[in-house]
Amino acid sequence: MTLTQAAFGTDTLLKKALLVLGGSALIAVAAQISVPFFPVPLTMQTLAILFVGLSFGSRLGAATVIAYLVEGAAGLPVFANGSFGLLPLVGPTAGFLFGFIAMAYVAGLAAERSKSVVVMAGGALLASALLYIPGVAWPMFGAELFAIEGKWVGSSASSIWTYWVSPFLLGDAVKAVIAALLVAGGMKAFSKEA
Repeated sequence: MTLTQAAFGTDTLLKKALLVLGGSALIAVAAQISVPFFPVPLTMQTLAILFVGLSFGSRLGAATVIAYLVEGAAGLPVFANGSFGLLPLVGPTAGFLFGFIAMAYVAGLAAERSKSVVVMAGGALLASALLYIPGVAWPMFGAELFAIEGKWVGSSASSIWTYWVSPFLLGDAVKAVIAALLVAGGMKAFSKEA
């Protein structure tokens, strides 16, 4: 049982649709809370995605992130710093944006397996670590495969580590633990009510 099932009861199609809309809105708002970094902004987006994955479960969490990406591609200003359209989906952060789908899915799997805060935090940490695979693969070589041009395309491993990974590791770990604590606390609160 996920947190949303504990809070709202049996899943219906309408409830799932409302959760996807609400979750994608939460991710969009969190994406606007940012500290400007280059080339990747530091946002609360990953905290929201982990929270959605842990709360909704693997499939609904991933569907929520897909809805978020579709909303941005369709022109809603939901990406970091109010950006929208197709450009962010091929720009420097594209690998992270598409990696968010797997991030929510992996976090959701952890929550489906156990209600333990330790297991959920471990799953959220793993999901956060796995996000770096598509996140750094895109600027290192993925963009070149699709003939994308930009000064960030073909970035070196040392540049990727210095600017795209190391500044975010501690924050990502903290956000993973916070998301797990919030969801575990919610589960505990709803189990007391039952």
